[in-house]
Parts: sequence; C-alpha cells; structure tokens
Amino acid sequence: MKIGYARVSTGEQNLALQIDALRAAGAERIYEDKGVSGSAVFKPAYADMLRAARAGDEIIVWRLDRLSRSLITLITELQMLAHIGVGFRSLTEQIETVTPAGQLFFHMVGAFAQFERDVIRERTNAGLQAARRAGKKLGRPPAINDEQWKQAKTLLTKPHNMSVVAVAGLLNVTRQAIYKRLSAEKQTEQEAA
Repeated sequence: MKIGYARVSTGEQNLALQIDALRAAGAERIYEDKGVSGSAVFKPAYADMLRAARAGDEIIVWRLDRLSRSLITLITELQMLAHIGVGFRSLTEQIETVTPAGQLFFHMVGAFAQFERDVIRERTNAGLQAARRAGKKLGRPPAINDEQWKQAKTLLTKPHNMSVVAVAGLLNVTRQAIYKRLSAEKQTEQEAA
C-alpha cells in the first residue's frame, strides 16, 4: 500500500498542496499532522502511520523536511523503515529507497550522518577533557554542599540530636541527600579502619 504523510508546523498553514501531490503519486491513505514542528519528538499522525505500516508498503512525503529537520533523525527513521521492509519516497527530492539508485543515495547520506555524529562526539569529548584539565567541576552540583553538611552534622549530633527530617527542612535539602552523605561518610570511616 502507498501511504502518504503530510505535515505543517502551524495551524494556519494549509496541507492541500502536499495532499494533492501525495494523491497524484498514488497514496491510498494519507496521515496528516497539522501544527506540529518538524523537530517535535512526537508527531501523532506520524506515530499512527508507523503503527499501520507493513512490510511491502511505501511511505511517500512531499519533501524530506516533512519527515524530519534533522539529518541524523531522518537517517534513523529511514533505517527503521528499511528494517521493517517499508519503502520510502520523497517527491520533491525524487528519492526512493526501493530503487538501487535511491538505496545508494540513502547509504551515502547515512555515511555523512554517521560522520557528523562522530565529529560531534569527538568535539564533546575534547571539550570535556579540556574542562577537566582546567579544574572545572562537571555535572550537577551536590545535593548538599560542604557548608550545609557541616551544619547538618552539628544538628544531628549531641547536644542537638535533631531528626534528619527536621535538619533537612531547616537546611532546605532533601532527607535523601543527608542519608546519602551519612552513608558515604560511614563507608569512608570503615575503609580507613
């Protein structure tokens, strides 16, 4: 079955041009997402279309950016379709994954997308290493800082003997943060002994 997919980013835009082109290309059923950005993670009609698609079907779009604005996401989607035996065709770019030329083009674009992912990963790792060498602390700040922990220990012990719940409320931290720090300190003491 030939399945069409049409999408516009805002509710004011019209799907008519896309729908006419999809029907002319032989789409027997058309799924429409109106007011959904191409960068949106969830597209309701697109999700319904994927659930309905079966091996041997072909998904047709008016233009590649109707499916996704990200090259990496687009390649991932096309690989998933190929894996389940569903063909893909973009009318404007004249790309068909069911023809040998279309498959070649798809693999070339896929290689560029993989290269892009690798370069991004390499840059990210280099940036993290440079930050570590510069002494920058990475990640989330601690749930309870050293000053708060010092106050908490004082309040938890004699003569105060306050409860963890009371100390957490007073210092505006979670009980879990205090318990985690208590546990870590106890473990450090046991390892030192």
